[in-house]
Amino acid sequence: MSKNQGQILFVDDELHVRQAACQTLELAGFSVKSFESAEPALERISRNFHGIVFSDLRMSDMDGMTFLQRAIDLDPELPFVLITGHGDVQQAVEAMRAGAYDFIEKPFASGHLADVAERALDKRMLTLENRELRVAATARDQLETRVLGRTKTIVELRDRIRAAAATEADLLIQGDTGTGKEVVARAIHNISSRKNEPFVVVNCAALPSEMIESELFGHEIGAFPGAIRARYGRFLQADRGCIYLDSIDSLPLDVQGRLLPVLRERRITPLGSSASHELDVRFIASTRSDLTDAVSKDQFRGDLLYSLNTITLRVPSLAERVEDIPRLFTQLVNEACLRYRRPIPSIGAETLKALSRNPWPGNVRELRNAADRFALGLAPIEGLEDEAPAHRGSLPDLVGQYERRLIAAELSANKGRLKETYETLGLSRKTLYEKMQKYGLKREDFQQDA
Repeated sequence: MSKNQGQILFVDDELHVRQAACQTLELAGFSVKSFESAEPALERISRNFHGIVFSDLRMSDMDGMTFLQRAIDLDPELPFVLITGHGDVQQAVEAMRAGAYDFIEKPFASGHLADVAERALDKRMLTLENRELRVAATARDQLETRVLGRTKTIVELRDRIRAAAATEADLLIQGDTGTGKEVVARAIHNISSRKNEPFVVVNCAALPSEMIESELFGHEIGAFPGAIRARYGRFLQADRGCIYLDSIDSLPLDVQGRLLPVLRERRITPLGSSASHELDVRFIASTRSDLTDAVSKDQFRGDLLYSLNTITLRVPSLAERVEDIPRLFTQLVNEACLRYRRPIPSIGAETLKALSRNPWPGNVRELRNAADRFALGLAPIEGLEDEAPAHRGSLPDLVGQYERRLIAAELSANKGRLKETYETLGLSRKTLYEKMQKYGLKREDFQQDA
């Protein structure tokens, strides 16, 4: 590990000690900042401080023990090394019990000072690295709880969400009605560097046409008849955070034209104002339609599309991940029971079959409504009827879609056990394997935890 990866704060009220120690450490390749007293050094200490502290025990303004206590209050894992005189060894031992990393006695050899510094810095960097890994693991767990599923399409979507969250780029989310586009947008925000800032949702399809510009850009007093007080728009409300423009294809073309310079210049001018405001915001937009097709029909501005789709994520429909339906439904039932304070009911094999056979044109939103009814005991899922697929296609395609759903339903009901599945379907083991391979169904995707 490079010695230059961290900084040493060296605190001593004796000038000649500071100068000698700093010269020794700098010659050994360390970055050092010296202080005459503890207070200014404390200002540099935080949980993210990439460095360590050396401090004299006896100082006039704040003694080393008090400095130690205040430093470890900021970060209990900060390596803090006390410098002591001959008569202070007992107090140094007490300091070790109180949280000090080590102590060295005056006069100290230059080699010993450098050795202690190197060990302490190595420990600090390892601590910070472990914290980063724990944060990343927490974010991963959070994402897998929010965007649930084990199918290849969902695993790939989670990977792309993580990649998108690590950037500041604007992005476009595509998906059918009810697939969870807002869930994906919130997941990106919640694991990004902006997670502690506002996440503002604008349903573009629900905004009255006469109020769209005022709602988005804000207005000054007298900007239009009835504007008796100034109003902050949604863009300024999202400053430093993220704004989610749901159904952006619903915006009129003239409003799209006003939105374009906001994306490009990150500045906004409220209605009725001559003053513009800087805007630090990330834009996430969603659509259920093909915007490229809308551009070709002059229903959406091409320049706006190219400004938004730096990153494009597509959220798959439930029909594309049938094997995730039982797991999703179980999770949604559990959430509904917590919400309604109801006991969690058992979900039988026939219920799972019916769930997997159903086409769910409303996707996760429709499945969530069914889970709520099931949790409340209002509708038995076993009563669901097979329906024709919501989308059109040739007869072989439709037959294949039905066959895939049927096999997935049996695999779900049998938790991935192949013998029970091929016996129930009246197939040979070889035929079941071939059909699973044909439809991209994997046994492990159905082997749910209890």
